[in-house]
Amino acid sequence: MARTPQDITEAELAILQVLWEQGKAPIRQIADAIHPKPGTIQYATVQKQLERMEAKGFVRRDRSLFVHQFSPAVNRDELIGRRLRAVADKLCGGSLAPILSHLARARKLTDAERRALRELIDEPASAGKQRSQKGSKE
Repeated sequence: MARTPQDITEAELAILQVLWEQGKAPIRQIADAIHPKPGTIQYATVQKQLERMEAKGFVRRDRSLFVHQFSPAVNRDELIGRRLRAVADKLCGGSLAPILSHLARARKLTDAERRALRELIDEPASAGKQRSQKGSKE
């Protein structure tokens, strides 16, 4: 049986957001970006979180330099997709339609957003699968 991917905590998500913006960063730079008042406790906390995230497969560590560099191992779109599928499974019996309709009604969509949604709906299913596979490798 396939192993269910582990979820990510809010604190780990904050670290991923820093890495998505910066691409690659050492622990100190990540800790400084997350905690406005840097200190030993914040550094140690971020260090432990990065170790856990590496074990879960969310970040990669480059050990080739004296100061280890961390980079995201999962892209934003992949994580969004994973979380939306989990919500759909839990709340909507696996259907994305209730989530999409709620999001579309929750705030006014721009003309560009409407066009993008129509294009997604109108494209063949095979094109969507190819695009999502390419996106998950980036």
